[in-house]
Amino acid sequence: METKVTTPQIKGLIISLVLIVYGLIIYFVDGMKHPELSYVQYALFLAGIIWACVSYSNQLNANVTFGNLFAHGFKTTAVITVITLIYTVLAFKVLFPEMVDKSIEMTRQKLEASGKVTDSQIDQQTTMMKDHFTLFAVVGIIIGSAIIGAVSSLIGAAVAKKKPQDPFGNQAI
Repeated sequence: METKVTTPQIKGLIISLVLIVYGLIIYFVDGMKHPELSYVQYALFLAGIIWACVSYSNQLNANVTFGNLFAHGFKTTAVITVITLIYTVLAFKVLFPEMVDKSIEMTRQKLEASGKVTDSQIDQQTTMMKDHFTLFAVVGIIIGSAIIGAVSSLIGAAVAKKKPQDPFGNQAI
C-alpha cells in the first residue's frame, strides 16, 4: 500500500492558520506593544517549514534528495506567503482597520521618545506611513517570507533523512 503524501498546499494552510491564530492572540491581548513577540511568529514559521520537509521525507521513506526537500519547503513557503498576504490585506482594510492607526501611533511615540527627529519630520514620516502602510506590509511579507522560507527550507532539507534510491542501480540485464 502506497503512503499518501501531504501536499505543500495543505501544509502551508495548516502553518498559515497557526500563524494567523497566533497573530490574532497577540492583537487581542494588546501584544503589539511588545515587538519581541513577533520573534515567536518567526520561530513558528521556521519550525513549520522544517516540519514540512521532515514530514515529506518520512512520508516517502527517505527516498528523496536535498533538492526535492528544499523545493517542497519552498512550495510550502509560497502557499504560506499567499495566504498571509490575503489575510493581512483583509485585516488592514476590513477586519481591523484600527490596527493601522495603532501601529502609526506606536511609531510616532517611539520617534518622539528618541528625540532625534523634529515634529515636522515625525508628521512627514507618519503621513507617508499611513498612505503606504498596506504596500509596506505586503512588500515586507513577501521579502520576509522568502528569506525565512529559504533558510528554513535549507535547514529542513539538511536535517531530514535522505536515502534516495538509484532507479537504474538494481536492474537485471
